[in-house]
Amino acid sequence: MLTAHALRKTLPGTPPRLLFDGLELQVAGGECVAIVGESGAGKSTLLNCLAGLEPFDGGHVELGGQRIGGLDDDAMARLRREAYGFVFQAFHILPHLSLAQNVALPLWLLKVDERQADQRARAMLARVGLEGRADDAPHTLSGGEMQRVAIARALIHAPKLVLADEPTGNLDPARAGEVLDLLLGQIRAGAAAGVLVTHSRLAAKRADRVLELGPQGLADVTERV
Repeated sequence: MLTAHALRKTLPGTPPRLLFDGLELQVAGGECVAIVGESGAGKSTLLNCLAGLEPFDGGHVELGGQRIGGLDDDAMARLRREAYGFVFQAFHILPHLSLAQNVALPLWLLKVDERQADQRARAMLARVGLEGRADDAPHTLSGGEMQRVAIARALIHAPKLVLADEPTGNLDPARAGEVLDLLLGQIRAGAAAGVLVTHSRLAAKRADRVLELGPQGLADVTERV
């Protein structure tokens, strides 16, 4: 589902700083890979490269057999709306919208009928354990519940790729375990490819594979976690 080949990324400076070179990554549908590494290694930058949000200096990225590097801005934005799901540590839940409206946002961007979008959003909220909360305001939720809304929104449009950046960073261990089970379960059920960036050993252990990011690319460290 997702392939990165010979990916190279440098940061500007004198001299430029190499984040990674020759990076190889393949993630199948229904598989979730955890990426670990030291702070500043470029984990979040790698996610941005996979999402087409940051340019890379060499190599290419393919999603479902389609190279993203040659797409213009409009085509890349359309691909992100249709095929990508994002889960971030900061949630990015809009406070002026209800939970159902927050979850329905990706469907609105895809021009799904408003009534159908609302029905699908409510069904997805029920799947993440928030049945009956669809009309509530975000400020009434706990951190764990907010992350559940973020997961529901990321998966509502059945994306091909789910990118998660420290999705449990604000949660206690018990709540983090619940959120991870939910996220990984939904990725596998939907046959999406999942890439999870984390500092959490707990989160890494839940993934199918654990890869460590360094200047030479990604090294499989599954057995060490």
